[in-house]
Amino acid sequence: MVGTDTDLNDLLVRHIEAWNRHDLDGLMSLFADDCVFESSGGEQVWGNRYEGRAQVEQAFADVFSTMPDAHWGDGRHRIIAPDYAVSEWTLTGTLSDGRRLEVNGCDFLTVNDGKITKKNSYRKQRPPFRV
Repeated sequence: MVGTDTDLNDLLVRHIEAWNRHDLDGLMSLFADDCVFESSGGEQVWGNRYEGRAQVEQAFADVFSTMPDAHWGDGRHRIIAPDYAVSEWTLTGTLSDGRRLEVNGCDFLTVNDGKITKKNSYRKQRPPFRV
């Protein structure tokens, strides 16, 4: 658990800020070694599941390389329990083929000892479009 609601909210803010800086090291510093990331899309009902620091880090690096201008705006955070919170955001970015992406989404985040142990992502996405 994180010490207080203020500590947990600070972790959520730092999480969004690291994504927006495309700071992979800073982002991974917020995650536990045994972390799990469940993406919003994939072959399974839970999306794609990445387990452990190496897999999660590679999944995050792939996001940055796929959308070099990705930005998570309008961050809103809700603390549900001392070890569980939701971050809502709007992702915008340009895909490699030049189409724009705009997504409203959220992460359900589980935290233990001040580190994120699970990031479970959901999103509403319209098809990418040409500008």
